[in-house]
Amino acid sequence: MGEAAEQAHGFHVTTMKKQLITAVLPLQDHWLPLSNLDLLLPPLNVSVCFCYKKPSNMTISVAHETLKTALAETLVSYYAFAGEIVTNPTGEPEILCNNRGVDFVEADADVDLRELNLYDPDESIAKLVPIKKHGVIAIQVTQLKCGSIVVGCTFDHRVADAYSMNMFLVSWAEISRCDVPISCVPSFRRSLLNPRRPLIMDSSIENMYMPVTSLSPPQETTNPDKILASRIYYIKEDALKELQALANGSKITVKRTKLESFSAFLWKLVARHAAKDPVPGTISKLGIVVDGRRRLMEQEKNTYFGNVLSIPFGGQRIDDLINKPLSWVTEEVHRFLKSSVTKEHFLNLIDWVETNRPTPAVSRIYSTGSDDGPAFVVSSGRSFPVTQVNFGWGSPVFGSYHFPWGGSAGYVMPMPSSVNDGDWMVYLHLTKGQLEFIEKEASHVLGPVDSNYLKI
Repeated sequence: MGEAAEQAHGFHVTTMKKQLITAVLPLQDHWLPLSNLDLLLPPLNVSVCFCYKKPSNMTISVAHETLKTALAETLVSYYAFAGEIVTNPTGEPEILCNNRGVDFVEADADVDLRELNLYDPDESIAKLVPIKKHGVIAIQVTQLKCGSIVVGCTFDHRVADAYSMNMFLVSWAEISRCDVPISCVPSFRRSLLNPRRPLIMDSSIENMYMPVTSLSPPQETTNPDKILASRIYYIKEDALKELQALANGSKITVKRTKLESFSAFLWKLVARHAAKDPVPGTISKLGIVVDGRRRLMEQEKNTYFGNVLSIPFGGQRIDDLINKPLSWVTEEVHRFLKSSVTKEHFLNLIDWVETNRPTPAVSRIYSTGSDDGPAFVVSSGRSFPVTQVNFGWGSPVFGSYHFPWGGSAGYVMPMPSSVNDGDWMVYLHLTKGQLEFIEKEASHVLGPVDSNYLKI
């Protein structure tokens, strides 16, 4: 990385003010149960970060007041974010919608925007998003030395998936710009995800999920190559199209998606890295997050707020992933996805959770460690609304999720670029050894995000 990024290493963030923002209208206290699909998430916090150039039309104090006033209005519709997670008599988490409010932190950082080492979010974004201690979501607004603004949010994944968070961010931005009514009013109709009666059991779900009581205790590693770390890269549109063409192979009538093609490409790279220390017959696993909204709730027009996710995954021998062409690997990705992008799959998953309650469950790939062969999950941030999160002083010059999720497997999140239509930003949370290998072998595809690419 460049000299500016090196200078920014170890910058300091100072908290200037803390405040609790509640919904502007009084809300009746009530309980909101988590759906069966929410219950598949362990207590994980997810962060999202947006960087803006110095506003030319307002001071930082006006920006703070704009954000807080709009947040109070947004929480009227998104009241679950103003509540808190509590445990019900059966031991399961529920949302107490009591308008506790959102912790809102105003901070200063002794670093310029172009000095931020966004390529290494563990060193930059981690300081610019809040550590959530209470409630469901926390917000931090940081003014940088150059006058630029960073808006960071951290939320409880049990309450919202990325799609739900994206809805909230767009609504908050719309209200900040006085662009009302908001374009998307969230739905909290938990009955949409009720189990069937009688329950229908599908044994394939057992291969994807398991009770947390079956989890092995996490294993600490002293091998620096196996320590998980986060990096953010960009992929140019031309490189994505080339990957997709290679993934399609000679099949003219079949066109695999960019997400399938990129996932297969990354799977081959992870397998090649594993082959440096070969164990005969080792299996590598790849999971891809699937959103079930379009399959389950057409009548809601994709406004349901909560988790509607599944993580199907497949496993292949390292040798096959290395030696067979990208088109073959992409076909394997498509194959294990195909059975899980249906309405029936999500109905079966809801029923399976019901049979295991109140014992929590978790995706099997979340707990897959390196002893079982390398594993990682690819989510899709294709709907990440980076250009729409404009609070009144322009669109972000950078936006990304930050999710070092604590599992044994890696995590990958491709998102649209804030710079060029068609480019991707990609958040990678993999082992340091895997990241170094990918940077060396795929520099023609993945470039480290820096101030030059972001044009700041």
